Amino acid sequence: MPHSFGYRAHTRDLFQKKFRKHGTLPTQTFLKVFRIGQIVDLAGDGAVHKGMPHKFYHGKTGIVWNVTPRAIGVVVNKRVNTRIIQKRLHVRIEHAKHSKCRQEFLDRVKRNEAIKKEVKAKKGPKVNTKRVVPDQPKAGRFVEGGKRVITLAPLAYVGLYQG
Repeated sequence: MPHSFGYRAHTRDLFQKKFRKHGTLPTQTFLKVFRIGQIVDLAGDGAVHKGMPHKFYHGKTGIVWNVTPRAIGVVVNKRVNTRIIQKRLHVRIEHAKHSKCRQEFLDRVKRNEAIKKEVKAKKGPKVNTKRVVPDQPKAGRFVEGGKRVITLAPLAYVGLYQG
């Protein structure tokens, strides 16, 4: 039986549109502004065949290195055997969106700077703005023993058919 290894092989579910999201693309898709150095997420949009990235790059994140009227150039890391190669590819803007991977970091920096500025204005003690895991290791302590110590030992093996 023949087997297909085409450019878009095995992409029936990968490039399909979400439920009730079919039809023409919203205008906002084309009004997005991309600048060199921004981080973007790539995802092939099945409604637009032109400028679609290969299925390998679907869901990958990269950095914009070139901007053209209808497309952007993106650098994406690709693992090939034991090495990681930086691939440069051009995709149309319908297949790219701004990544939110750095947003949490930027919000945290802004919040920390506000805290530092507030403390400096009050001339209070220095504040630790580092992220701390909620459950830190507990401090060392002595465990009080009970009235007597019970030593547990394994029972001797008794075969199934032995008397």
